[in-house]
Amino acid sequence: MTGLTTPTATDARSFGALLRQWRHARGTSQLALSARARVSTRHLSYLETGRAQPSREMVLMLARAFDMPLRDCNVFLHAAGFAPMYRETPLHAHPMGPVRDAVELLLRATEPNPTFVLNRRGDILQTNETGQWLLATFNEDIGSFARPYNIVRLLVSPKGDRAYIENWEEVARMSLARLRRDLGGAHVRDPTDEALLKTIDSALARLGDAPDVSQSRHLLVTVRFRRGELSLNLFSTQATLGTQLDVTLQELRIEMFFPADEQSKRALEDRRGRALAAPDRGPRARRPPQR
Repeated sequence: MTGLTTPTATDARSFGALLRQWRHARGTSQLALSARARVSTRHLSYLETGRAQPSREMVLMLARAFDMPLRDCNVFLHAAGFAPMYRETPLHAHPMGPVRDAVELLLRATEPNPTFVLNRRGDILQTNETGQWLLATFNEDIGSFARPYNIVRLLVSPKGDRAYIENWEEVARMSLARLRRDLGGAHVRDPTDEALLKTIDSALARLGDAPDVSQSRHLLVTVRFRRGELSLNLFSTQATLGTQLDVTLQELRIEMFFPADEQSKRALEDRRGRALAAPDRGPRARRPPQR
């Protein structure tokens, strides 16, 4: 069912408190924000303290100045007493048909490279065939995890992929920090977000500070998978949908892994060839779970 996002109980904060929180999170002074939003610093001060109430146009102007995600923009509007502006349409809903078709085309087109469709929490909503194989091969006990599989939980659990990533600390630190920014930078929280943030913060605390990589001779960070004689050295890139007017679409991420060396390229191509030659070719790209 298509509908507008509904702020949760944890979002019951005043507009002024949210405005101040966003300004601090963005590291922006009242002076800098006033120039960006074309409003006086005095008026901004009045908005933060509750001495003045914003118009709907002012709320949207400030949201644009913060480059605020659509989900947060809805909460910003709600805090100021206005109706949410952006819808959140489930990926399995009928209006999303063209998007699902485009995503499935991309999943097939990226074979034999593993590709994943993720949401803002790092939940794996959909994969291509090679992505399913990667999950099954380089996790200790993938069946012990609830669906949708979550990147954070796969990384930190002893039943996940830790034993099969040779540079696990480097990969975990980078991946968890990125998800921490995505979740921690947003001010729309629910219990699932909070639980995931606690898991991320605990893992990052154990990992400690990142080493200095300024002298590294490598062009990018790769994920070095190994299980027995099978090894893969992959790098990833993320794509998003353009010009989104829907919360679900804005938060959708498509992460594609590519071989970083010839050996890994051959291994993926050989695996794909064997899969195509097998009598039972297995399931195609998984559709998002029905919610």
